[in-house]
Amino acid sequence: MKFICDTQKFSEICSNVQRSVSTKSTIPAIEGILITTTENSVTVTGYDLEVGVITSTQAKVEKQGSIILNAKILCDILRNLPAPTVSVEADERMTVKIKSGDAEFSLIGISSQEYPELPSVNSSFPIVVKGGILKDMIRKTVFAAAENDTKIVHTGVRFEIADRQIRLVAVDGFRLAIRNEEIDYIGEEQVFVVPKKALNEIMKLVIDDEPVAMNIGKRHIVFEINNYIIVSRLLDGEFLNYKSAVSINETTTVEANTRMLISSIERTSLVITDRAKSPIRCIFEDGLIRTSAITTLGSANDKIPAQIKGNRIEIGFNNRFLLDALKVCDTDEVKIKLASPVLPIIIEPKEGNSFLFLILPVKLK
Repeated sequence: MKFICDTQKFSEICSNVQRSVSTKSTIPAIEGILITTTENSVTVTGYDLEVGVITSTQAKVEKQGSIILNAKILCDILRNLPAPTVSVEADERMTVKIKSGDAEFSLIGISSQEYPELPSVNSSFPIVVKGGILKDMIRKTVFAAAENDTKIVHTGVRFEIADRQIRLVAVDGFRLAIRNEEIDYIGEEQVFVVPKKALNEIMKLVIDDEPVAMNIGKRHIVFEINNYIIVSRLLDGEFLNYKSAVSINETTTVEANTRMLISSIERTSLVITDRAKSPIRCIFEDGLIRTSAITTLGSANDKIPAQIKGNRIEIGFNNRFLLDALKVCDTDEVKIKLASPVLPIIIEPKEGNSFLFLILPVKLK
């Protein structure tokens, strides 16, 4: 195998693929990037048996072939090459020479035959979503997916697609995030759960103006994004029946400026740390949202104006959960619905139903 290509472009695609490479594995091949050449291009692949990323770039190919190289070492080398082009040559003994300007490296590769085969998906009708919309939907939900859960299915985001609507739902036992959008789809209903890792990768690769095609299989899904293909397994299991939880009989509704509320919570949270933990106390009454916290480090108090209808409510929250939800709200104002100090609150846009966040309260002392 021998090819010459643009250094910057080859470094860029290898760095993007590296994020899907396993960092600790008993299988050395999946700690590497698979490099394969065709007549006039070079394709790179990363796969950790859960998420795979494939892309390619133009190259002057003098001899076709394929090989696996350690992902970290390869990417570190490419980022530091001095010349605009790079030459990569592999011999029969799996020795790879990388040359660029006066710099030359020699690496020991692994046979491409040891690389696991990526799953394929046969889908006759892909679902297409605008890149900017899908990125925003993921951003508004993926933060609420569980890090660790007895139900693995809750470590991903649920997709519900039907009747020109797409909905993403994430839950971790303490909070719930929902994002709705209209799309041009009139096919059969599709419901599936995508792991958080794959969705974080999609957010990095999406271009706002470019469409994203989703090909859905029984066990896997393929996202086609610009010049990248992302293959991910789907998560099995019974997802939380969330629909009853998002309907509350609120006794108090609050309309507040999003930026002001975030700033107030951030100020009050300055005395809350991992070592000095405490819920943030929120009081909704008399046209004000009062926030306070007391920890072993000290105390903080703040207040902002708001439109409040209904009963006075004093309630406690995990400050990070509140901030995670508010920081992805892209509306100037939010509506907050409260029922009691021991029931979850709901955060919605002031108008419409494009997103919904549900957060469970923390008991105050």
